Amino acid sequence: MDPVSGLGPRGPWTVAALLVATADALASRFGAVAVRGELSGFSRAASGHCYFSLKDADGAQALLRCAMFRRAAALLDFAPGDGQQVELRGRLGVYDARGELQLVVESMQRMGAGALYEEFLRRRAKLAAEGLFDAARKRELPAFPQGLAVVTSTAAAALRDVLSALQRRAPQVHVVVVPTPVQGADAPVAIAQAIMRANKHAASLGLQTLLLVRGGGSLEDLWAFNDERVVRAIAASALPVVCGVGHETDVTLADLVADVRAPTPTAAAELAAPAQDEALRALAQAAVRLQNAARRQLQLQAQRLDHSALRLGQPARGLAGASQVLETLSHRLLRGLQQVHERQGQRLARLALRLRQGMHAPLQQAPLRLQAMAERLQAQDPARVLRRGYAWVESLDGRPVLGVAGLRQGQALRAVWADGRAEAEVLRVEPLPPQV
Repeated sequence: MDPVSGLGPRGPWTVAALLVATADALASRFGAVAVRGELSGFSRAASGHCYFSLKDADGAQALLRCAMFRRAAALLDFAPGDGQQVELRGRLGVYDARGELQLVVESMQRMGAGALYEEFLRRRAKLAAEGLFDAARKRELPAFPQGLAVVTSTAAAALRDVLSALQRRAPQVHVVVVPTPVQGADAPVAIAQAIMRANKHAASLGLQTLLLVRGGGSLEDLWAFNDERVVRAIAASALPVVCGVGHETDVTLADLVADVRAPTPTAAAELAAPAQDEALRALAQAAVRLQNAARRQLQLQAQRLDHSALRLGQPARGLAGASQVLETLSHRLLRGLQQVHERQGQRLARLALRLRQGMHAPLQQAPLRLQAMAERLQAQDPARVLRRGYAWVESLDGRPVLGVAGLRQGQALRAVWADGRAEAEVLRVEPLPPQV
């Protein structure tokens, strides 16, 4: 090729020829290369071929498309995934269908977790230590919700999948879409606010469950769902949360904190609302069981009624038996009354005898007790003491003087004898020494 005109040996290049020449130039210039970076967007096709991108772990914008064919992929001794740091060996080439530079990988060695994956592990450990992922805080979903809140982007395919699944399975369920971006720097705050809005208006809109959904993507694409603000908003949600983010192999922190994790957005819709056909079928089966039970009960009661009618059809036999039982009970009652009367008569006789004996003894003892009390009363009579020559000393106002304490010289006193009284004056007070 002429480096000045850009023409080939025979004129302008065709696209295919130019791509082939470029691939040959790369192969001759670089040969086998080794490159180190972080896996992104890893996928394994049904054919066994693996397709992914490699980027620098420091966050630089450089991105290299890679393809690892089945033969080389079969030699891997680990499961590659987004965020892993690896060292690749292969050859640079050009993918003709898109005219893209790509690395055809011949071997891959794991170098350790990438920066995003390490941050994911750190956040998961921190939030797990706070108990946000505990199974005990998971809530059961309402069996038959009347309304669902779907938090996702209005432009996402996940929303179409969810609405299609709900329309097909549960058209009776009212769906409220709470729009929010699900990717980018502003997505975490927007998602958290959307969850709070859904909870705020849940009662007025008749919502019982919240679906947080997004389609698949690389670890970077789903990074908003690993943000602590989103995780804490889900944990604080009064509505039970079903998280259907990415594909079945994608695991985010939002999946771990949600009450129910769904492998896909469509599965989230299926878990949140039971199929109307299945519910109607179960209701019909329950109705059949109820009818059968009612029929069996009616048959049983009919048999009991027939039996009672047969017994009622021969009343004489029943009355004869009842009369005999009544006569037997009457005789037993009369005998019982006679026995009770006899026992009560004997008891009354014993009580009357004890009463007479109890009344006679106190009457005999009463004069003796009265005489003894009179003698004791006479012995306590102060007049008898005065008749023996003693005198009673009191103040002029009638208070007894029991000792010299409190007396003063010149104080007027009154002395009382058996045959009279006299007033006196204290001339001198002489207390006696205390006796030991």
